[in-house]
Amino acid sequence: MKKIVFGNDHSAVQMKKELIPYIEGKGYEVVNVGTDEEKSIDYPVVGEMVANMVASGNADFGIAVCGTGLGISLACNKVNGIRACVCSDAYTARYSRLHNNCNILCFGARVIGVETAKMLIDEFLDTQFEGGRHARRVDLIMDIERRNRSGQ
Repeated sequence: MKKIVFGNDHSAVQMKKELIPYIEGKGYEVVNVGTDEEKSIDYPVVGEMVANMVASGNADFGIAVCGTGLGISLACNKVNGIRACVCSDAYTARYSRLHNNCNILCFGARVIGVETAKMLIDEFLDTQFEGGRHARRVDLIMDIERRNRSGQ
């Protein structure tokens, strides 16, 4: 069974209550590292937790949600090996996997509704990386990361 790590800040608590059972209903194990309270928390902390689980192999994919999806995606992308994408439409979610082999889906709880979030999750989780010429491009992206690591 594939494992999904789900992280959210305070803006996505209500949305998460519908999304985690939805993801579990698709046959995935879900690890919840986000907040369950609407008291303000810092999305970079949650984004790093999600990204570390994916980067370490303790989760197959991540879903990270804040108000816009932007802040938490920036935090996720600071972790080596992570390709987090912000999506608000099915096309982008599908191609984030098909061409970019993204491993974390991010979106904004204040930008999209629950039904759109479910659609994005479906596209992201149901799409396989195409490889081919796209593998070379993903490798080029990862080369940038390797060249820019601290201390190198």
